[in-house]
Order: sequence, then C-alpha cells, then structure tokens
Amino acid sequence: MKIPFVGYWRKKQEDPAFGVAVVSVTDADGADSADGVAELLSECELLRSQAQDAGVELDDSAASLAALDQLVPRWREDEEMLPWLGNDAGLYLGTILVRHVPGAVWVIWPNGQPAVRLLSGREIDVVEAGRDWAASGAPELSQFYAEAAES
Repeated sequence: MKIPFVGYWRKKQEDPAFGVAVVSVTDADGADSADGVAELLSECELLRSQAQDAGVELDDSAASLAALDQLVPRWREDEEMLPWLGNDAGLYLGTILVRHVPGAVWVIWPNGQPAVRLLSGREIDVVEAGRDWAASGAPELSQFYAEAAES
C-alpha cells in the first residue's frame, strides 16, 4: 500500500534525530530508582536480537563484548538500523562497565543522555562509543571496556 504523504514526510527529514534520552525513574514511593534506570538501559533489544540471529549469546559478561566484536557487520548496509544498533551497543557496553567495574555507575547528563562515571570521576559517553563501533568497528567494544576498566 502506498501512502503518498508518508513518503513525502520521510524525504523531508534530512537529519533524523537518533539517540537515547533518559528521564528520572521513580519507584512506587516516588523515590528515584537507580536500579530502574540500569534495568531500562540494559535491555538493548535490537542488539540482542542481532546477536542471537548470529548465534552469539549476550550474557552481560565482558567476554560477550569480544564476541560482538567478531560479528560480521551486516547492519552497516541498513542506514536506518545503524544508529539504533549503535545506541544499543553503547548501552550494552555501559551495562557491562556498571556491572563489572568497581565504582562505575550510570549518570544522566543534563541533555538526557546516559553515560558511565568511573570511580576516578571520568565520564564515558558509551552511546557515542557504541555508534562508532557500529559504523566502523573501531574502537572494539572489548578494547574500550579493557581501557575503561583500567582507569
């Protein structure tokens, strides 16, 4: 079915917005829930689906980042999927950092973008790292994790 105005609308969008913005999550008592934010950010459904289709299990371990680095990047052919997969890759990287690097926590920047703050105080834009990985394969997610874990 062709709907002419939809095609016209899509063509007008020269620079589509993409990314992740997070707002405060509250529990039943109205208190902020860091666990709720962490759970939300760890979903990464598109990345998990792509990995599963390729036979890679994402078990939230640092080793799974190396397995992702070995995937054939078929998503690069799909311009619409690329930024979303990059977002998911960044959020997955952040999830691994928060779960396995002592003192690493999710922070939400004023623009609503999630980042990871390490014990040293360094803040990492994991979404940007994921987008770079999805677009070019560099830096590798496992290498990025290893470098962040050392600092």
